[in-house]
Amino acid sequence: MSDERLDDAPEVASDGLDLDLWRKLWATTRPYRGRVVLLCLFGCTVAAAEVALPQLTRRLLDELVESPSTLVLWPYAGAYALISVVLVASVLSFIHHGGFLRTAIAHDIRRDGFANVQRLSLASFDRRSVGWLMARLTSDCERLSNILAWGVLDLFWASTLLAGITIAMLTMNPLLACVVLAVVPVLIWVSIVFKRRILHSAREVRRTNSRLTAAYNEGITGQRTSKVFAREQANLKEFGVLSGGMYACSVRNQLLNATYVPLVLTLGSLATGLVLAAGGMNVAAGGMSLGSLIAFMMYTRFFFDPINELSHWLAELQMAQASAERVLGLIEEVPEIADSDAVRARLAAAAEGPRRAGVAPDGHPQTIGEIEFRGVGFSYGGGRAILEGFDLRVRAGERVALVGSTGGGKTTLVSLLCRFYEPTAGAILVDGVDYRERGLDWYQSQLGIVLQTPHLFSGSVMENIRYGRLDAGDDEVEHAARLAGGAALFGELEDGLETQAGEDGGRLSVGQRQLVSLARALLADPQILIMDEATSSVDAETERRIQRGLERVWAGRTSFVIAHRLSTVRTADRILVIERGRVVESGTHAQLLARGGRYRELTSQQSLRESGRDASDWGATGASAPSS
Repeated sequence: MSDERLDDAPEVASDGLDLDLWRKLWATTRPYRGRVVLLCLFGCTVAAAEVALPQLTRRLLDELVESPSTLVLWPYAGAYALISVVLVASVLSFIHHGGFLRTAIAHDIRRDGFANVQRLSLASFDRRSVGWLMARLTSDCERLSNILAWGVLDLFWASTLLAGITIAMLTMNPLLACVVLAVVPVLIWVSIVFKRRILHSAREVRRTNSRLTAAYNEGITGQRTSKVFAREQANLKEFGVLSGGMYACSVRNQLLNATYVPLVLTLGSLATGLVLAAGGMNVAAGGMSLGSLIAFMMYTRFFFDPINELSHWLAELQMAQASAERVLGLIEEVPEIADSDAVRARLAAAAEGPRRAGVAPDGHPQTIGEIEFRGVGFSYGGGRAILEGFDLRVRAGERVALVGSTGGGKTTLVSLLCRFYEPTAGAILVDGVDYRERGLDWYQSQLGIVLQTPHLFSGSVMENIRYGRLDAGDDEVEHAARLAGGAALFGELEDGLETQAGEDGGRLSVGQRQLVSLARALLADPQILIMDEATSSVDAETERRIQRGLERVWAGRTSFVIAHRLSTVRTADRILVIERGRVVESGTHAQLLARGGRYRELTSQQSLRESGRDASDWGATGASAPSS
């Protein structure tokens, strides 16, 4: 199941509100300034109407008590109707603008997050699970968009209402107003006590949610393996432990919130009771009118409504800060592999000037010629060195095969060549220039890669091939499919190239997925073609088809072929035997066999394995054949 280490993202150490963090998030509302202003304006309008209602009630009651016979009701009815219309219109308007803002902000945060995920190097994904990334752009994003829209609305509404009520109460009766306001310091103290605990528990909820999402994702994607090994009950037990942890963290967080909000309500009720007692005695002594007391009671109730709402958003803000830390961390994460400042400056200058024929956007030649590994060293995450002092020079158009024991560094070598990772020592030169001085997007666009387990997207076979070059026409896609040797195989599909591949190519055979991957790479017309165990999972007939397709496209391209099936590398211009990150033998197939070294040993071992399989298959067939 998922590794907890992958989900432990760096978090802000401070337990208080990180104002710089929220300023960055607030910047996401800039494209919608007009709607934000209207949202705040309508919130203030609602608050003003709520402040006006008790004043209107006070005047009506006082006039009713003092001179009931001369009371004219229609002005009061008109005023009540006007306030009601303002309230309804304002509420409808802020619901409209608030809903739009919440949706738009969530869209922009997800877009920016996904855009940066595309830029991150593979090392970033080595450290994080899929669940961590999914949680950032789903539940965390939803929480932030809610607080940036509805939280801002409530902030302006509550601030306006509190200010209006405070001024009205101080004007009507300063002594009673002080009784109500005396509760506020206690509320502040309660908030300070609770906010730190709420923030800690919220961070733990987010962390456990990431682990739970990762485990759920693994359970779905690995269901075939789980069924084969009858792991369902064990998986359920492991998932239950994670789910139980999520339950415990969530309950702890909700208990803190459930304790905090009632405390606010209790303090509000206490203030209302004090106003009723002191105000009632004042009315009985003739020092205060009945209308003023009722208005004061209304204000006391209204006064703690915004405080209660603000306390809710303060608690939500504490929980949302944990989400904000991680979402912004994802959006602002600097890719470990990116263009240097000098390269970006050249790219920017080239974009403004005229395009020169035969020159790439980074100012270097458009073609890739000689490739040289010069003293290259590499280790994953500072661990054991995979490559040390590795030297290799490959001529333009040369076909190089990499063979050797598993874990020897072959895949690492091509990953460095593709600049998925960068050397921790030494340099990789393209035509004598460090490839870090070339534009990353341009360089990687010149690569075509066919993996042992290619990834296909949901959609048709044609759409998956077109992924290699999105502006390619149907004729070009069909030509790439034929060039890859898949014309006959694709003809077996029910709808030809329009056949739906399914999620991750699940509706296609292994061989068909490999041919789609090869056709996709060829459609991109790469200068460098990389085959990483591309034929190890297919049958002999499909391998022959792929080989025929490759023979047509290898000519004129620099190619790197990783293979355990040595039959696929015999025609290579040069075969490199790599063991423990070093080239131990180099030459053609014939030269290496004649030398009688490691390559010949690998060839002999493979021949014995294949002979054993053939004998086993023949024996099984013979044993099952009916006697004549």
